[in-house]
Amino acid sequence: MTRLHHLLALICLTLVANAALAETSAGSLATVKTLQVNRHLSEDGKACIDCHRDVSPGQVADWKESRHAHAGVSCIDCHAVPEDSPMAVRHANTSDTRVFVSPLVSPKTCGRCHADAKKQFDASGHFRAYRQIIPKDSLHALVQVHEGQAIPELQNAPDETGCMQCHGTEIKLDEHNRPTPQTWPNNGMGNIYPDGATGSCTACHSRHRFDIAEARKPNACASCHLGPDHPNIEIFNNSKHGHIYNTQGDDWNWDSAPDAWEPGDYRAPTCATCHMSGIGELSVTHNVSERLYWNLWAKRSDVRGSDDVMSPLLGDGPAGREKMKKVCSNCHTSTHTDGFFAQGDKAVRLYNEGYYEPATAMLTELREAGLLKDNPWTDDFQITYYYLWHHQGRRARQGAMMGAPDYAHWHGFFELQQDLYKLQQIHARRMESGLIE
Repeated sequence: MTRLHHLLALICLTLVANAALAETSAGSLATVKTLQVNRHLSEDGKACIDCHRDVSPGQVADWKESRHAHAGVSCIDCHAVPEDSPMAVRHANTSDTRVFVSPLVSPKTCGRCHADAKKQFDASGHFRAYRQIIPKDSLHALVQVHEGQAIPELQNAPDETGCMQCHGTEIKLDEHNRPTPQTWPNNGMGNIYPDGATGSCTACHSRHRFDIAEARKPNACASCHLGPDHPNIEIFNNSKHGHIYNTQGDDWNWDSAPDAWEPGDYRAPTCATCHMSGIGELSVTHNVSERLYWNLWAKRSDVRGSDDVMSPLLGDGPAGREKMKKVCSNCHTSTHTDGFFAQGDKAVRLYNEGYYEPATAMLTELREAGLLKDNPWTDDFQITYYYLWHHQGRRARQGAMMGAPDYAHWHGFFELQQDLYKLQQIHARRMESGLIE
């Protein structure tokens, strides 16, 4: 055989080997079913992997690519619970196993290792995501009576498939200590677990890989912060930051260690960069309220100044503004940054003084005169008022403060002026006639 034949044979063998390797690459479920675990896991941990690589290979595929796997943290370390836990069930409903587990992994479990992150989260606006809607009778009426049409067995469907998937809920257990289908599954940010803990780490770090790169990309926030009332991902895409991310983001370095992800790894910030990431002098924080000045989602925007986690004004507004300016200073001059916030602040004040305050004054006058319908969702004035603050008003304020001109103007102030003029016409007609049309 000539040297050429030897070379061709070697090439063929290499191609065959590479093809076989490709078939069992990290992204293939086939390799999970033959995965051998020798990372100093406990015997119980190994038993979990041996079983689940057959019955739920997708979970094991995610786990084996995670930092948890590389650190020897396995299923049992997160899912095992004491026998006296309110969530405890015998694994696989067997009667002889000594291991008690739960499909629910609460932030209290995550906090055993990620103590700082849990402490920061518990001091943030995300903490109250569900708790803040508990006392809102008007919201419950909207969901159950109007959207759910008060059909007893169906009226909570809009909540189960909508609200709680972002806001969370209080997770209830059935007689077998398993979560009820009325409250789980959901990844709501403000879930209250049976062990008393609040939060949902998997809302941003999806199980079972818990990838830091995933949480850094705007898509992590976009699953909740989108749509007509708070189109934050659309606002980001409309901004210059989004423009740069959408054209170049695939080539950025997303895997730097926590507190080491800095400009150079990326050319423009994502949601996480501004609100959470370590950058310059600022350390990583899971308190998403820490760098905020205004409340931009309430009926009226005010400067933050409360340490009550249940307050809409949670945070220190002036201190938050200085921290956000430090974020900006990594890429922009102080002239640029100060000018940007001056423009945004002016837009927020315009909403407060030019739209919310006169609209609310008219609402109050009509209410005192008995000229509002009992059902707000059949009343043109009350519906338009709701859109003014909850949809158009939020878009104008958030678009202005996040650099999205189309949302600040056409989806914001342009529609706000239409709302205000409509409210003025309805108000004048009712006050003059004393009648509800």
